[in-house]
Formats: sequence, C-alpha cells, structure tokens
Amino acid sequence: MSSFETILVERPEPAIARVVMNRPEARNAQNLQMTYDLNAAFDQAVQDDTVKVIILAGNGPHFSSGHDLRPGTKNAAGTDFPPIGNWGGFAEANAHGRFAREQEIYLQITRRWRNLAKPTIAEVHGKCIAGGLMLAWACDLIVASDDAQFCDPVVTMGVCGVEWFVHPWELGPRKAKEFLFTADSWSAQEAYQLGMVNQVVPPAELPSRVLELARRIASKPSFALKLTKEAVNRSVDVMGQPAAIDQAFALHQLCHAHNLQEFGMVVDPSGLHPSVRKPAAAE
Repeated sequence: MSSFETILVERPEPAIARVVMNRPEARNAQNLQMTYDLNAAFDQAVQDDTVKVIILAGNGPHFSSGHDLRPGTKNAAGTDFPPIGNWGGFAEANAHGRFAREQEIYLQITRRWRNLAKPTIAEVHGKCIAGGLMLAWACDLIVASDDAQFCDPVVTMGVCGVEWFVHPWELGPRKAKEFLFTADSWSAQEAYQLGMVNQVVPPAELPSRVLELARRIASKPSFALKLTKEAVNRSVDVMGQPAAIDQAFALHQLCHAHNLQEFGMVVDPSGLHPSVRKPAAAE
C-alpha cells in the first residue's frame, strides 16, 4: 500500500488492514489532506483482494477531535484534491460554494466509507468529538476503550449537529436529543448501553481486542461478508436513513446561513474555542 502524509497503513495480519490517523499533535483533527488520505487508503484496502477487514484507529492520546478549523490547515476541495462526488461548484462564493464543499467532504465521502464493500471496525480511545463521531459511525463496528468519550458539541456553535446526522439511528430519538441539546460528553459505557458501541475494553487491551475481533471476522467467506453488510445497510436505507441525513444536512446549511447573517461567520462564535475563531470567521 502507498504511504500517506497524515495516516499510517499497517498490515498486522495478511487479511487485515489497519489505517491509523497520524496527527497526534492536532489530536487527529481532520483536515482535507487527512480526509482524502483516508479515502485513498480505504479504496486501496477494498481493491486488495487479500484484505478482508479494515480497522480505523488513531495515533496519540485521542481517536479524533473532529474537523480541523485552525489557521493554515485548509486546502481546496476540487483543486488540491480530485473530487469524489459530482456536485461541483467548490470555488463558488457564499452558500453555493459552502454547500458544494460540505456535500463533498462530509456527506459524499462519509457515505462512501459507510458503504465500503468490506467490514470496518473503529478502534476508539480518548476523545471522539464531532467529526470524529462521523468517522466512527461510518464504520460497521465500534470497539472503545473504557476511557473513551463521545461528544457532539456543534449545537453550542449554533449548528444542528455534525453533517453526517445519524444520531437518532445510533442513539434513539430521545437520547439523541439529549446528546445534542446538552453537548455533554458520554462515556464508552453509556454508548455501549445505548447500542452505539459494540465492546468496551481496558485501554491497554484495545488494539489486541480489536485485532482479535477482526481476525474472527476475516475467517468468514469474503462474499458472504460483503452481502451481509449490504443487506444490513440496505435495511437501514429503506427505513429512510439516507433521506433523513440529507434533510438534516440542508438544515445544517440553514444554520450556517443564519449565523453568517447574525454573526458574520458560519457558526456562533460564543461556542468556539478562541484558537479557531479567526478561521471560522473567514469561511
């Protein structure tokens, strides 16, 4: 497999690919480089017939702190990276360009990852925040260390949750509302009790337990695994999940438009950490 700027790709066993986010200094916050590195690594793993299971993990103390909004971290979708979708208009100003960019780098890419034709496991430790949730939720299974914490604080920033809006499907509607309204961090055990997390393990055992699970899955016939994943995903799809995500994404964009009028920036600055207020204002 190729080498990448922001991730590592390991082969702990011949049938298992382990994709590791490698920006520990940024708490594995996702800039565009990482987003497209992940996309390329997942594509390579899917196209490699010897790989049967893909693990997604993070280097350093945290799985992922979300999207990287700091100064100097942005490249341009559609120019610095080849687009994966067909929306276009990335360079357009105002709502047109913002909708196009977020459609590409949040919706279409996450949907691709959710539908990868091989089983995926998120190996979550430390913080899993906002865009980090999108990464974990795109995976088929989530195994978390007992020190992991999950949070979507985006309502605090004046926006109705992250773009990949599967909170009601992952948590149930009432707990999803509580999760979003309060912006509280929930423990791995709480997430497990709600069915969002498959297993909770001691931190020191996390990599080995995930590898053990991947090994058990990899022992099954590849075609049966692909079709089983397809059957489950399609069952969720016919219940309306894709349409619900698209609807929430449109409301997400309405939040941006409101904030731009109200505050001159796409989020409510009162909910931002001071280190990211300047770049958010420049959106």
